[in-house]
Order: sequence, then structure tokens, then C-alpha cells
Amino acid sequence: MLVVFLVLVFILSKYAWGPIINGLKERENEIQGALDMAKKTKEEMARLKSDNEKLIIEANAARDRIIKEAKEAADRLVESAKEKATAEGNRIIESAREAIRSEQAAAVAQIKKEVATLSIDIAEKVLRRELNDKSAQEQLVADLVKDSVKLN
Repeated sequence: MLVVFLVLVFILSKYAWGPIINGLKERENEIQGALDMAKKTKEEMARLKSDNEKLIIEANAARDRIIKEAKEAADRLVESAKEKATAEGNRIIESAREAIRSEQAAAVAQIKKEVATLSIDIAEKVLRRELNDKSAQEQLVADLVKDSVKLN
């Protein structure tokens, strides 16, 4: 029985245990390879996640920068529009003031002309009334000549 056991152990070790142990080693290597692959995949996923987070941070920063630039541009446009509106308003006001001054000067000139015409008419009527008699005319001429001599 011992001999049979030893022969069986010898045959099994020569033909069975080698392929079984080799099969177990191959299986162990495959499992180790799968574990290594899983570890690499996990590391790759962590790296991709980190890259994605960086991209998200960069995208948010770019979005914030674009929004800030757009707001600044809008503020500049509003300020420019205000300045143009103020300048246009000042120009219109100055134009209106100039028109008022011009109309005022024209009205004053017209009034002066009318006053001068009215004064001449009044003077003419007064002179006609006073110069109706000959002695008053001679007295007026004498006074005018006397005044003119004093001026020279």
C-alpha cells in the first residue's frame, strides 16, 4: 500500500501536480494582472477626474472673466451714452440760449428803430406846432446856431 501510495504520489507529481500548479500560477498571474489593470484604471480615473475638475475650474474662471468683461463693456457703453446725452443736452441748451440772445438783440434793435421813428414823428409834430409862427422859427434857428458855435 505504501508502494502504491508512493507510485501514485510520483505519477501525480510528474504528470498532474505540475500542470495543476502551473494552472494555479497562471490563474494567479491573470488575477494579479487584472488587479494591476484595475489599479491602473482607478489611477487613470482619478487623474481624469482631477483633469475634469481643473477644466471645470478653468471654464468657471473663463466664464467669470467673460461676464466681468461684458459688464465692464456695458458700463462703458452706458457711461458713453450718458456723456453723449449730456453733451447733446448742453449743446441744445447753448443753441437755445444763443437763439434767445439773437431774438432778444433783434427785438431790442426793432424797439430802438420804432422808438427812433416815434421820436422823430413826435419831434416833427412838436416842431410843426412850435414853428407855426415866424418869430418862433427865427428864435429856434438862432438858438441852434448859438449852440453849434459853442460846440466848435
